[in-house]
Amino acid sequence: MHPAKSRTGRNRADSRPPRPRRPSHPYRPFALWREVLTAYAAPALTAGTAGVITGQRDLAVAACTSIAGTSAVVAFLIGTWLRRGGRPRRWTTTVPRGVLTAVLATATVGAAGALGWFTAEWLPAHTPLPAAPWLERLRVDLPVSAALATTIVTLRWRGTAAASLA
Repeated sequence: MHPAKSRTGRNRADSRPPRPRRPSHPYRPFALWREVLTAYAAPALTAGTAGVITGQRDLAVAACTSIAGTSAVVAFLIGTWLRRGGRPRRWTTTVPRGVLTAVLATATVGAAGALGWFTAEWLPAHTPLPAAPWLERLRVDLPVSAALATTIVTLRWRGTAAASLA
């Protein structure tokens, strides 16, 4: 008997289960934990490295706190809102990708900017916390981080959502 043939005369390769097919889209499935981790790590590493190289200690500290923290929180909130229990809102999949991204980025930048301004003004005026340069950084760090995180998460989600709906 030939070693490649079984007793029934069929090839062993024919009896193996079929290999799983690769997805037809180039994106990995949207995983919220991966988006949040990336949203924290990317700005922490890039801004932190820039702070260390340029000798800006405040940037190196902000990279791991206000910049990366804001990015992670915004990525979580936007990703959770977009997924909405696994079923996206109809308009988020039908409106053009650029329009969806612009609308969500504008909303998060506005909210983060207002939070940064409020924190920088309100905390020193109403608490024993003195005005400090790191508080002033929040006016810029929060909206910029929110804009980047929202844009990246929305584009990634929309790319995977469109591929999975097709």
